[in-house]
Order: sequence, then structure tokens, then C-alpha cells
Amino acid sequence: MTATPAAAQTAAAPRFSIIVPAYGVEGYLRDCLDSVLGQSFRDFEVIAVNDASPDACGLIMDEYAAKDPRVVAVQLEQNVGLGRARNEGMSRARGTYLVFLDSDDTLLPGALQAISRRLEENGDPELLVFDYARTHWDGRITPNAKRKVLTTSPEGVFRLEDHPELVGLLQVAWNKAYRRDFVERWGFTYPSGYYEDTPWTYPVLVAAESVCVLDRVCVHYRQRRQGSILRSRSRKHFDVFDQYELVFAFLDAHPGFDRWRPAMFERMSHHFRVIERSPGRLPEDARAEFRARRVEVERRYRPAGWVETGGGGSAARRAARRLPAPLRALARRVRRVPGRVRKALRASVLAAYYRAQRVLPVRKDVAVFAAYWNADYACNPAAVHRKLLELSPETKTVWVLKPDTRNRPPEGTTVVRPGSFGFWRAMARGKYFVNNVNFPTAVVKRPGQVHVQTHHGTPLKRMGVDLIEFPVGQGTLEMTSLMERVDRWDYSVSSNSFSTAVWDRAYPAEYTSLDYGYPRNDVLVNATEADRVRVREALGIAPGTTVVLYAPTHRDYHAAPRPLLDVEHFAERLGEEFTVLSRVHYFNLGSGSGALAGAGVVDVSGHPSVEELYLAADCLLTDYSSLMFDYALLDRPIVVYANDWEVYRATRGTYFDIHDEPPGHVVDTEGDLLDVFLSGRWCDDTSAKARTEFRRLFCEFDDGRAAERVVRRVFLGQEVPPVELPEGRPRRSARG
Repeated sequence: MTATPAAAQTAAAPRFSIIVPAYGVEGYLRDCLDSVLGQSFRDFEVIAVNDASPDACGLIMDEYAAKDPRVVAVQLEQNVGLGRARNEGMSRARGTYLVFLDSDDTLLPGALQAISRRLEENGDPELLVFDYARTHWDGRITPNAKRKVLTTSPEGVFRLEDHPELVGLLQVAWNKAYRRDFVERWGFTYPSGYYEDTPWTYPVLVAAESVCVLDRVCVHYRQRRQGSILRSRSRKHFDVFDQYELVFAFLDAHPGFDRWRPAMFERMSHHFRVIERSPGRLPEDARAEFRARRVEVERRYRPAGWVETGGGGSAARRAARRLPAPLRALARRVRRVPGRVRKALRASVLAAYYRAQRVLPVRKDVAVFAAYWNADYACNPAAVHRKLLELSPETKTVWVLKPDTRNRPPEGTTVVRPGSFGFWRAMARGKYFVNNVNFPTAVVKRPGQVHVQTHHGTPLKRMGVDLIEFPVGQGTLEMTSLMERVDRWDYSVSSNSFSTAVWDRAYPAEYTSLDYGYPRNDVLVNATEADRVRVREALGIAPGTTVVLYAPTHRDYHAAPRPLLDVEHFAERLGEEFTVLSRVHYFNLGSGSGALAGAGVVDVSGHPSVEELYLAADCLLTDYSSLMFDYALLDRPIVVYANDWEVYRATRGTYFDIHDEPPGHVVDTEGDLLDVFLSGRWCDDTSAKARTEFRRLFCEFDDGRAAERVVRRVFLGQEVPPVELPEGRPRRSARG
């Protein structure tokens, strides 16, 4: 598609056309678009190009376009790659200047105003170069390593000859503003390929007759912990040769720029060597071929009289940085247990035993399970365990459990205590590991071992590295150690596409998402009326009684657990036709803050199965607990008591506002809560409509076969058909 001609510009044309191509970034796209739309400078359009992304990117773009006329959503039917997606955006641009923004990056507040002001001050040059900073998963922000190139640039407008150091900046599209008539006059477009920025960046710099610099950080360049696509191991890195061919073809077509051949050759040679020497980029069987191709291309383009320059000593510097890690670890252990000789001795013996066990072969028929920090036989791991016993009874299973748990695994399952010799033997010798939290940091993942993270709920509250902005919610969670544990994951089980996006940004690592639903919810999907009657009879609930299950979540901002609702008063006001089942959060078990049993109240905090309580209940009363996402599968009323929403959201952080996308009625006071029930609104049409939309958004994967899918895929190595989603069902993404 050809670009709109410059003559088509009118007085109504925006100052900037900001082009945002997207593929597979639903967890970050909202942050990106919000950073643009929230700018104080308003004269721009956003051209968001969905490059046939398999996730919710297209839906998010349509949503933003429907709300803000400055957003144009372009939906490509086929994936064309970053370069061609940018071209599609350029072809629709009307702005005086083009600005590119990658869909997982963000503009800083005031950036567009600063860019516009600098352009005006310098008579609207053809090119403006501005600064950026890198943002890391752990909250660090690091400056541009080449920022001195900007701070030492000439004042006002200049050409590349006046400041050739600009060619040493990172080869990216998004650190510049380009006057659109300049781009169109030269016919600049992006090629396809892995390194599409290279033949765009250098010709643009060479051709621009008027350049100015803005020494201000305008973009936060997100460093995905998984690494960029350019750092993945692939033969696609050979694309760099073709892209530099395009650079020199541009110089061939414009002999007036021959003086730039040495600089382009130097940058090319340096780039080739970076790829060749960087571990993890080239497959081992491709290294010799890459080197031979490099030598051939360099020979062809080497300028006459070129003298190779190079530095040395990098290997020596790396060696000098090696530190005696074992000594540091030993010192830390000694500091932690001064005077505790017996404990220290036992720890040393266990560590030695674990090391010795790791020398022995991994047992391919052993699977190790745990849940809730070894506190129970429950949740997704228990459901997977039961299905594994059914489909692969020959597999030997081990459960890690503390003493006196509410539930015990089936007979024949080996039970080990955390930190025991049996525990460390299982950690060393087992092949499969299934947990809804993480195994200890000290666990070493051996080659051939497989870790499955099942999680334990759909996240309304912030999780993982997204807690960095919320120190109260983060508490004592140490992010570097957390990521060491996350790096062990091979699979992450997800209950809906919203969760998949959250896990991707909250736990950035190289694992495979199993979009199968939650195994623990299979029982809810497959339950019958007979199951409901059986559970209610076991709980002693009289026929005809309306049962409300009250289950609040934990509060990070409370120093000690405290009641959030006067349950006895609430039950008393409801009357005899209601029974309230009260269940405290598992963090608060044994804290003395359990629900009081009284008239109309049954304390079910110690009940072994929350799923059975779901079946017994006619309505779920909760606050911000993930229980609402599971209970919604039963299509029964849900009421949210959000009396401390603003405090909770400020201290813990949430991915969306429960008032905007509720599962039913949301109330803020105890008086309103009573009114919802006493008036009958808890089960009215408004509640049903909200619940239907909530189910549509968050119950998409659960079809009653999640446990089977996990077992067949992970343990039996079988192909598993994907969950069939109803046509038109949207896929959601995490909201910041």
C-alpha cells in the first residue's frame, strides 16, 4: 500500500502520527497506548497495527479506537512482521511527523510536548533524535549507554557530517521523529526480516539535511526478561547480511554519499561480530557458516586502505570478575546460624546428601507434588495427581506435606515432610514436579526434570514482578530469588486468556502456557444436582435453606488478621431462611480470627474442600478473592463486598477495577450489603447480566477436562486438542 502523498496534508492534519505495531504483547499494549493518550500534548493520531496477533491485541486496539477518535485500529489478516506492519501504519499516516513506538514500550509524560517544542525551536527539521532509558523487570531503570552522543551534539540544526557519532546509536526506529514529507520524498520503507531497523536507520541518518537532538528521555524501552527476539537462538540471524546489503545498495544508488562507506562498513563489521560472539544466538551447527558468510561480505564491502582496529582484554576482564561464589554461600550460611551447631550440622548434612543424590539418575517414573507451601493436599496439583493415578497408575507419586494437614493424598502415595531426607531425595531424583506455588529456591533443576506451575487462582490482585510498584503487597518477596524459581518452570497452567497475559508479564520467563483451564475446576463443570444435595446433607443444611458462602481474601496492609464483616450480625439480619458458611483465608487459619459459629453461621474454615462448599452455596459473598472466578462456573449469584477497595488497590494493586467488570452487585457498606440480600437484588436480572459477562470474560478455558489435558500433555507426551472457545468470545489482557 502506498503512503499518503504529502500534498494531501491539510490544516487539520495532526502534528504527529504515532505508529504502534503489535504482535503477542497483550500484557503490555494497554500500558503503551495509555502512555500516548495520556500525554499533555494532544495534537496527534495513533495508528495501531495488529499484525495478526494470536492474542487480544486486536480487540484491545478496537476498544481504544471506539473510545478515542485519535486512535485508528488497523487489523491485518496475515502476520507480515514488524517492518511491513510499520509500513501499513505509514501508509495511513496524516501527521506532519512520524513517530514509531513499540507496543511493549511507553512514552514518558510530557514527551510529545518536549519533542514538539524542540521541533518548533529549530524550524521543523527533517529528523529529531531523542533519548531513551531501559526499564527492567525488577524495577531498575538504566540510562542509554550512548547518551553522551546526545549531550555532546551541536546546538540547533546540523547534518550528520557535523556529528557522525550519531551512527553509533542503537539501530531503532522509536528514538526519532521523522518529517513525513522527508520520508516520502526519499521513499523510505521498512523491509521484511529480523534486522529491519538497520536499512532504515542508516539511510535516514545519511539522507537527512537537517537534524536536531533532544537530550531528554522520551521513551522507556522495556527489557523483557525473556530477552528480545534478536537474542534468541535461530538461523534467522543470517538475515543481518541481507539487511546490510540494502544499506550498501542505498549508497550505490546515491554516489554522493560514498563518504559514508567506511562508517557503514565499521558498523556492519562490528554488528556481525556481536552476533557471532554472543552466546545463545547462533545454533552451534551454523557458526562456521555464519563466519564464512561474514568474511565474504566484509571482503566485498571493505573500503580501500581499511585498517582493522580492535580492542582486546575482554576475556581477561571477564575472568577477573569471577568471584568465589561457594565461599560467599558458605559465609552466608555461617552468618545465619551463629551458635546453632546442631542445626548447622544437620543443614550441612542435608546439603551434602542432596548433592550426592543429584549424581544419581533421574527417575522417569517419579512425580513430586505440593500445594500452598506444603500446607495441604488440594487445589490444581491434587486434581492433576488424581487424574495421573487414573491415566498412568504405574507412575510413582510423592507429596510434600507438613504434619496435621486438612487433606491427605490417596493410599499408595508417598508423603515426605518439607526439608527431610526424603524431601531432598525426591527433589534430586524425581522427573516431574507440580506445584501451585514454588518449590524452595535451593532446589536445583536437573536436565530432564520437568516443572509444572499450576497457580492457584485468576489474579485480580497484582502478582510477581508487577508488585514492584506496591511495597506493601510485595512484603518480603525478593524478586531476584522469585525469578530464579520461575526460571525452573516448563509449563504454566492458565484458566483464561486474561490470566495467560498476566502470568506473561508478572512471571517473565521461558515457559509454555497450557491454556487448558484449572484442573481443580473440573469438578465444578462436571457436578450434578445429586452432588449438590449430597454436600448440603453432609453439612447439615436443611432443605429449602438459602446458603451464602462468605469467603474474603487476605489483606497485606493489616499487621494482623481482623474481621472485615460482622458475620453474626449479618446472618442475624438475613433471618432464618439463610445460612452463612464462613471461611477465612488459608493465610489466617489458626490466627484466632476465624469466623464465629452462631445462629445462622457455620464456620467452614477447616472444611477440606472449597469446591464442595461452592456446590452447597446458592450465592458467593466475597471481596477481591480469586474464588469468584471459579464460582462463576456454576452460574450462581455473586456479591462483592468492597468496603476497602481504594486502600486495597493502593497497597496491593489490581489488574482491573472490580466495579467496572463485576461478577454481580458490588457494595461498599454493610448497610448496602444487607439491602442487596433483604431486597432480593442479590439474585436479580442485573446480577445475572453482570455474571454472564463475567463468565464470558473469565471462564473461557474450563470445560471439565483440564486435568486430563495436563496429564496427557506433560506426563504422557500426547497431543491434546485445544479448548474450543465459543465463536466471538473475546480474549482479555492484563490491565495495569
